[in-house]
Amino acid sequence: MDISFIIVNWNTKDLLIECLASIYQTVNEIDFEIWVVDNGSSDGSVEAIKEKYPHIKIIENQTNLGFAAANNLALERMCGYYALLLNTDTVLTKDAVTELHNFMQGNPEAAIACGQLLNPDGSKQNSIAHFPSLLSLVSNETLLRLLLPRRFPSKRREYRTPIEIDSCIGACMLIRKKAIDEIGFLDDRYFFFLEETDWAYRIKKAGWKIFFVPAARIFHAQGKSVSVRADARIMFYRSRYLFFRKWNLGPYPLACFVIFSRLLINTALSLLGVAFTLGLKKGLNRRLIVYAQLIVWHMKGCP
Repeated sequence: MDISFIIVNWNTKDLLIECLASIYQTVNEIDFEIWVVDNGSSDGSVEAIKEKYPHIKIIENQTNLGFAAANNLALERMCGYYALLLNTDTVLTKDAVTELHNFMQGNPEAAIACGQLLNPDGSKQNSIAHFPSLLSLVSNETLLRLLLPRRFPSKRREYRTPIEIDSCIGACMLIRKKAIDEIGFLDDRYFFFLEETDWAYRIKKAGWKIFFVPAARIFHAQGKSVSVRADARIMFYRSRYLFFRKWNLGPYPLACFVIFSRLLINTALSLLGVAFTLGLKKGLNRRLIVYAQLIVWHMKGCP
């Protein structure tokens, strides 16, 4: 078996079916299997898969175990030389998987390869993730991408050949089974956010390399609501604190201080925005509410 596709689903039935269709429409001359790990969906996702694709392997969890833990259930059962972790909100373009597979076949030092993520209108998304650091906390990652494009590559630059990177945005990435066997599965303490970044950090520390392959193109309808949902933002902050604590990326109290200070600044700016717009901008109002909930969560000790 060449590739084991692994897709974690939680109540995204329609997106999942479209994603699965794109696999069958675009992946040719490569032997593959598909694992869908369902995290206790209540929207009929499992039933829809069984009806439309009865040969797909399904792991049915009774509750939402999170992204890392759910992927691990399939990673320990996979039969492929590679695992391809794929989000339900992705649609593969022609030859995307072939490009990734051919690159990995020709570069045995590569543990992970990812492609260029695209918005539904065809414009580029950031597909490359950078390891969190005190520098990225104190400054701004967008600014770092502008000032230091070689160190912090981004969608603003056109890449015609593969480049080595820190990590991938986890919507679509191909991982070598040999590397997984060496460094282990995803750290399931990350419920959502930064689990693939942590994995990449471990992989790089073990001497493997990670690459961005621009010729592989994947549509990604990334969720726009995450930034204005308190539960999602709490998960992001929790994952970020875990990453800094786990890898000792500078004094941990300093990292916490910087992260919380930036939250307070963002809250103050949102409050000013709400005041200047007289509360008529719903997006600003929602953002301010989320920031307030994040501050309360911090004051409770980040439970």
